Amino acid sequence: MPMRVGTVRERKDGELRVGLTPEGAHALVLRGHDVLVETGAGAGSGHSDAAYAASGARVVPTAEEVWGSCDLVVKVKEPVPSEYGYLRPGLTLFTYLHLAADRALTERLAASGTTALAYELVRKADGSLPLLAPMSQVAGRMAAEIGAHLLKHPGPGRGKLLGGVAGVPPGRVVIVGSGQVATAAARVMMGLDARVMVMSRDLSRLAYLQENFGGRIGTRVSSPQAVAEELAGADLAILAVLVPGHAAPKVVTRQMVRSMGEGAVLVDVSIDQGGASETSRPTSHSAPTYVEEGVVHYCVTNMPGAVPQTSTQALTSATLPYVEALADYGIEGALRRDRALAEALSTYGGALIAGPVAEDFGMAAVPNPFLPGS
Repeated sequence: MPMRVGTVRERKDGELRVGLTPEGAHALVLRGHDVLVETGAGAGSGHSDAAYAASGARVVPTAEEVWGSCDLVVKVKEPVPSEYGYLRPGLTLFTYLHLAADRALTERLAASGTTALAYELVRKADGSLPLLAPMSQVAGRMAAEIGAHLLKHPGPGRGKLLGGVAGVPPGRVVIVGSGQVATAAARVMMGLDARVMVMSRDLSRLAYLQENFGGRIGTRVSSPQAVAEELAGADLAILAVLVPGHAAPKVVTRQMVRSMGEGAVLVDVSIDQGGASETSRPTSHSAPTYVEEGVVHYCVTNMPGAVPQTSTQALTSATLPYVEALADYGIEGALRRDRALAEALSTYGGALIAGPVAEDFGMAAVPNPFLPGS
């Protein structure tokens, strides 16, 4: 049965990505589905209204028309308060949600009757997160670039070149985490000739990084004492801690941040899950930094939004097969067919689905009806 699928212009500060490209819209149209696109939705990522129209999509003037008439809305970021009124029974929303950092949105989604699926929770049998991976790679590279830039004047960092020069030692970088973000950041930092220490509790990942980077980075098992020792006097800290679905653990204390010294830089990529430092608080692309304990903090919750053309291509290539499945088989049919997609179910039937978010907030929840034994 044909489904009406739509995408809208993102309202989050500085967010220029789009949830569906003209190519994606065309693929859905060829499968017999009706696709609606809000005017200007793809402009920031290089996709014109004319391109959507040529793909077979219907370009409509308002977000209200998309939200109000579509069975499935495909976005990039979570709804902002101005969009809460569009949430309703009969609507399925497929986007990044990061609910562990936003109780108000969690409550609103559950109460609205919207079926909400989180990109970041789509999980394959091997534990991999295929819709989080591409943006993690972007965010990791950006974290390294941004951190290096903020260390310079008028950064407003301490005025240090991470790679150093002959006779001057390189800057010292500490990366907490060992997943996709950390790996991408370490690769960029290695290219800048910085002195890099990657910290994690995952020994197998540390061994992988040590081997694949040819011993050009240091690795250390993470513990509160070890993190404190490495951060003392460090020039740049990149926090890339992920516990899927849960709020990020606070692995960096205020005292650890203070120990880095004046003009150091902290980039908290974990901020979309609440942040991994006691001093972290969400920032936006229009006001990305603040100084706390003398340390420059960059805590933008949608970092890849700064490179929308690259990010949109990477994201939509990963999400399209799942969007096609939801449209082709219907929401419930697709969830029954694909456990990886069922793992992403966050709200359904007017209730929060039991899982990490419910645990973190202590909220009432129901078992996932598409995961036997959940």
